[in-house]
Amino acid sequence: MVVAKLSFLDRFLAVWIIAAMALGLILGRLIPGLDDALDAVKVGSVSLPIAIGLLLMMYPVLAKVRYTETSRVTGDRKLLVASVVLNWVIGPALMFALAWLLLPDLPAYRTGLVIVGLARCIAMVLIWNDLSCGDREAAAVLVAINSVFQIIAFAALGWFYLQTLPGWLGLETTSAEFSIGAIALSVLVFLGVPLLAGYLTRTIGERTRGRNWYESRFLPKIGPVALYGLLFTIVMLFALQGDAITSAPLDVARIALPLLAYFVLMFGGSFALGHRLDLGYAKTATLAFTAAGNNFELAIAVAIGTFGVTSGQALAGVVGPLIEVPVLIALVYVSLWARRRFYPNAIT
Repeated sequence: MVVAKLSFLDRFLAVWIIAAMALGLILGRLIPGLDDALDAVKVGSVSLPIAIGLLLMMYPVLAKVRYTETSRVTGDRKLLVASVVLNWVIGPALMFALAWLLLPDLPAYRTGLVIVGLARCIAMVLIWNDLSCGDREAAAVLVAINSVFQIIAFAALGWFYLQTLPGWLGLETTSAEFSIGAIALSVLVFLGVPLLAGYLTRTIGERTRGRNWYESRFLPKIGPVALYGLLFTIVMLFALQGDAITSAPLDVARIALPLLAYFVLMFGGSFALGHRLDLGYAKTATLAFTAAGNNFELAIAVAIGTFGVTSGQALAGVVGPLIEVPVLIALVYVSLWARRRFYPNAIT
């Protein structure tokens, strides 16, 4: 049984994540000025403590990738085309539709959700993919593709979904300007740094001690750091935004509905597509998680930078991880169940 093979930390990860969220919310609510202190120093447009957590979270996962095997992923046109369409066509369009359908009377929250839909995941998805036994090499390639598209397409898609498309449909439009430089810096720091570190670690480790030592001795030692980084990031994130979340529970509930629908629909639809394309379990799980996840760090930073820290747009961005984290950890278990149910030969 898969669960029986997991470590104590992995087996009760859902409990630790819920506890980390609760601790962050309590700290943010009870300690005056904590949010300002945590946000005082930044890397790019992201709080330094959160940046540290993200880098700790991503490095061990990227150190596990067998970079010499990524060519089998880049040659898989079905996977690459499906990922691009899901992330950059279906995902933003679905979030736009859900935001307008469920928040027609709340334009600030609606705009915030549209921004969340445009920020495709390049960080935490690596954790969900790893926990679900997805394809690490495929995840690294798809995340890299998302990063490139994020720099190139984010501002253009923001203009399309906030101004052009609503205008065509006779709906209210929103003016917003996004900094391409800030987006590029975010991608460089939060993907480029751990990706380079992971690549160099594997390359040097295999050359000096061999692949067997690297994967059987070294990786197990650094593996738990990713989950510690995840829990630390969650505590810091919710401490930073805890007061905003707990002071407006009804607004949080309204924002949560389209987010919940989005994550479930994107994951379920992407998983079904991967199964239909006969990608196999590992690539199907990777396709589903990379399509369902969002770059909430970037979404929050863009919303705050464009509309202000106390804006409804920023609150919508903050609620994103509040819903995404527990929902996607639940979908990890759903994915593992689907693995046993539909891909019995994939179980090792």
